[in-house]
Amino acid sequence: MPHVAVVGAGIIGLSTAFVLQQRGARVTVVESGRPGSGQSAGQGRIFRHAHADTRLVEQVVRSRALWRGWEDELGVELIAREGAVAVGDGVPAKAEALAAFPDAPVRRLTPDELREWLPLLAGYDGPAMLDVHGGAIRTRAAVGALSDRLAGSLVTDHVLAVRRRDDGSVEIRTGTDVRTVDHVVLCAGRGTAGLARGVGLELPVELGAHVRLTFRVADPDASPSPTFQDGSGQFGETGVYASPYPDPRLYAVGLSGATPAHADGGVVDPAALASLAERTVAYVERALPGLRPEPVDHVHCWVTRLPWGDDGVGVWSSDGVTAVAGHNLFKQAPVLGEALAETALSGVVPAPWHHTARLGRDD
Repeated sequence: MPHVAVVGAGIIGLSTAFVLQQRGARVTVVESGRPGSGQSAGQGRIFRHAHADTRLVEQVVRSRALWRGWEDELGVELIAREGAVAVGDGVPAKAEALAAFPDAPVRRLTPDELREWLPLLAGYDGPAMLDVHGGAIRTRAAVGALSDRLAGSLVTDHVLAVRRRDDGSVEIRTGTDVRTVDHVVLCAGRGTAGLARGVGLELPVELGAHVRLTFRVADPDASPSPTFQDGSGQFGETGVYASPYPDPRLYAVGLSGATPAHADGGVVDPAALASLAERTVAYVERALPGLRPEPVDHVHCWVTRLPWGDDGVGVWSSDGVTAVAGHNLFKQAPVLGEALAETALSGVVPAPWHHTARLGRDD
């Protein structure tokens, strides 16, 4: 039985460890903080099928099916059923691309239908669609359920270094221990590239800082809302995303932008992060009058983008060490967890996920 160490207990690390456990491997998950408190923080994420790279759409469709299976196995709702609404000039192309995927049905929405689906939104009469099987990922439910299944494998510590040994094993040095395992999977968010560099894996990660604000729904009796993406620019911003909490009275909103950070993790301009928050409030005042514009919660997190796209993802692996990097990965967690588990057990990265495939590329 191989012993695999997973560094990082965000959603990707937990998913990888869960699949490894299912396949009979011995697993140790090393996490410096509370599981899900890094880039997986917050109450929700958007599950959406539409992506510029149709190869990624294929993976996301499969991931949605796996999420459903996990709901049955873990006994908890992991993706809400209210769907995902998108508006903007890119809607026709998204709808056309998804027409090739019968498991990802789309409905084009008239202005009246849009108001019915998303009454929080100000008047809008441009292109709009509903991703029927999209919705809000219940992030804390997912992290909690997976953590419970892996409770005996979780170790609270920080990893300083990873190195290969002459006997083919891999050594992990943590704050209070030295562990030797058969394979290491690095899912440590902004810490991944640094640990990978120590074993000769160069990950071209672009680091940034991001803010997401939560607002209270003005109507306390409002029905649960779908997730929302606004690429229209009609309300002064593009690339806006929003997701409801499990409590339908709360709705999180973020702008797609991030403020750059140095390689050492220092934010280049802290004032720019505050400006992102101010712009988010201003957007809510213009576009989402169904929300009270005073934020009641903030989530600040790191963004780890790859050069080939905002949805880019890649896996690097060599001689007992595997590393994953990318952005917007939460929705892909089950299928990416399978790919990383397969890599750890076989030593071979599944072709779609190898970094040279540039999965999720924008072009």
